[in-house]
Amino acid sequence: MGEPIRVLHILQRMEAGGTQALLMNIYRKIDCTKVQFDFLVVYKEKQFYDDVIESMGGHVYKLSFREDLNLPKFHKDLKAFFKKHHEYHIVHCHAYTIGYFCLKAAKKAGIPVRIAHSHNNETVHDIKYLPKLYMQRLFTLNATDLFACSEEAGKYLFKDNPFLVLKNAIDSQQFIANENTRREVKQELGLEKKFVVGHVGRLHPQKNHEFLIDVFSEIKKKKPDAELILVGSGPLEEKIRRKVAAKGLTESVQFLGNRNDMSRVYQAMDIFIFPSLFEGLGIVAIEAQAVGVPIVCSEGLPPETDITPIYRRLMLNDDVEKWADVALEMTQNPLAYTNMQKYVIDAGFDMTATAKDMEKYYLAKEALIREKYK
Repeated sequence: MGEPIRVLHILQRMEAGGTQALLMNIYRKIDCTKVQFDFLVVYKEKQFYDDVIESMGGHVYKLSFREDLNLPKFHKDLKAFFKKHHEYHIVHCHAYTIGYFCLKAAKKAGIPVRIAHSHNNETVHDIKYLPKLYMQRLFTLNATDLFACSEEAGKYLFKDNPFLVLKNAIDSQQFIANENTRREVKQELGLEKKFVVGHVGRLHPQKNHEFLIDVFSEIKKKKPDAELILVGSGPLEEKIRRKVAAKGLTESVQFLGNRNDMSRVYQAMDIFIFPSLFEGLGIVAIEAQAVGVPIVCSEGLPPETDITPIYRRLMLNDDVEKWADVALEMTQNPLAYTNMQKYVIDAGFDMTATAKDMEKYYLAKEALIREKYK
């Protein structure tokens, strides 16, 4: 057998985020003797997945655009990168803010397959909103193929252009409810006999942590033994810590940072609250449901995430008391904390099938390219 084809994925960074988790899940499931993944990122610091990628035979290439925001230098670096690396026939881009420049450089370098992938159905309305909106509009100009994690995410970014939906699947075999694991993790985190409210997400405006803290404060009034665990890191960590302190909740909130054992950590949760302003899909919502954790989420999540009987969607303009009451009510569901793997598979969110589909897709593209240039 010859060398595997190499696919270059382009992202801002390989942090512990939903898009990155999806790619790593696919990477672990594909046949790496046929398809190998490499990654191009624009942050120089060590990445969360660096060591795992290298151990699997992949490479992480780093260009320093995000540190200096020097666009002429970024153009030059991209040109030099693609001139040096002739092995890529397929570039798969997941970062729309830099995607236009990356796919343009790939096109100039003669790379025949250039994929633009949408992972969100909205953009944070902050000071960077208009520049981001402009870059979104340019994202598809140099793309040959369009992917999205949901129908909403595709229609948001690609408008009327045709696109393929690649569901943010999970390895459902890793996310199975287990009472022993639940007991062990609660003990490890000092949460025995506690009512555990959980959230997983980057500490970023999109995830709406301030509202989450307000909801937890209301739950705490109704259930004094409640504790909140926050998994993730990000630019708003200090701000969220200050809000927690201001509400007198410091002793009841754990900041766990990034974890590589999420299939276990979910099991410590009694309820998962996910009040995002928007999500392309929200892979953590699928993971939480898989291990049987009831979930209350916002209308910012697309309908595709509603896959089990332990899911409830609320509006962000519903008051915090309603969110708290519904969260407590959901824990009384007789199916809570039981295995939901069948629902995950039936909804098409199992990684085995998704990885096989992507493997076939990349191999078919490569075969067409080789046929064309024989």
